[in-house]
Amino acid sequence: MVNNYYAVIMAGGVGSRFWPVSTSEYPKQFHDMLGTGQTLLQRTYSRMQKFIPQENILILTNERYKEIVEEQIPNILPKNLVLEPCMRNTAPCILYASMKINKRNPKAVMIVAPSDAWIEDEKAFMHNVISCFNAAQRDNNILTLGIVPTFPNTGYGYIQYEKTEESLIRKVLQFREKPDYETAKDFLKQGNFLWNAGIFVWSVQTVLNAYRNYQSAMYDLFEKGEEVYNTENEVDFIAQTYSQAENISVDYAILEPSSNIYVLPANFDWNDLGSWGSLHEKSPKDELKNAVINAKVLLKDAENNIIRTETEKCVVIEGLKNYIIVDKEDVLLIYPKEKEQNIKEIVNEVKNKWGLH
Repeated sequence: MVNNYYAVIMAGGVGSRFWPVSTSEYPKQFHDMLGTGQTLLQRTYSRMQKFIPQENILILTNERYKEIVEEQIPNILPKNLVLEPCMRNTAPCILYASMKINKRNPKAVMIVAPSDAWIEDEKAFMHNVISCFNAAQRDNNILTLGIVPTFPNTGYGYIQYEKTEESLIRKVLQFREKPDYETAKDFLKQGNFLWNAGIFVWSVQTVLNAYRNYQSAMYDLFEKGEEVYNTENEVDFIAQTYSQAENISVDYAILEPSSNIYVLPANFDWNDLGSWGSLHEKSPKDELKNAVINAKVLLKDAENNIIRTETEKCVVIEGLKNYIIVDKEDVLLIYPKEKEQNIKEIVNEVKNKWGLH
């Protein structure tokens, strides 16, 4: 392990498309979504621990989830728990974590990654990240890991890279928003588009320079706390300051205006587990493509469903095809898979009608 290697695991999202399992009180990253015995956060943390010293792994989350993180990662050092007092998107929290790391080790190279992605080949992940670490130490570039697309997915953003580059790490031409189906097919046909996994690698000096250049007001705001980072006075400073930061994603804040961005096409299998459909895709299935998590089932004329219960509940289904069936304490969801993008709206309706979360 190299002491200059750092990781920032982002674990502050709500994951509302996984309702009713994922709620604002207990989001999806804190659940064992695939029934493996580890929550998504625990699995991400253990993946990083394979090549990054434990004392260099930071978890970035909302302060309301502090106790959940401490319960799931009991060996987390207090200084490595980076707590947002309010929601301000990804740019402010990444800058905050980078300032903390810089004070501890100005020579650090760091990976910023979501806590809720599914990666099967963890050895390939490690090798890809270390390749990016080495590149980040050599040059002052922003690096990202792109996923080689296997089909024209309309649920992911895309990264277009320079075709003429012969090295493994390619120059990024542009980031593209989630496309419609025809555009996604065209991306695959062109052959130089990757799925954007939201995984970034840079030296701490490179990322701080990017904020200094492109987000000077935000940089100045957080730089005022340089004296107190990693001390007992940090909490008070952040409590007073954080809400003043602009609510903006790191993509718009520093990636869009930057020209020194490179991408490594990843060698590992990846799924962002962004919805019940993506969970169905990654789960073991029977011969009729039914995925069952935690339940005991009797299925007749049932195809291509995902069925999840909290305990070993007996579930009997006949005549359902392409459905999401989720049982959780006070909520039962039976919903067509093809409409899963509407689950966010359903959550709001349920909140307004019954006050459930």
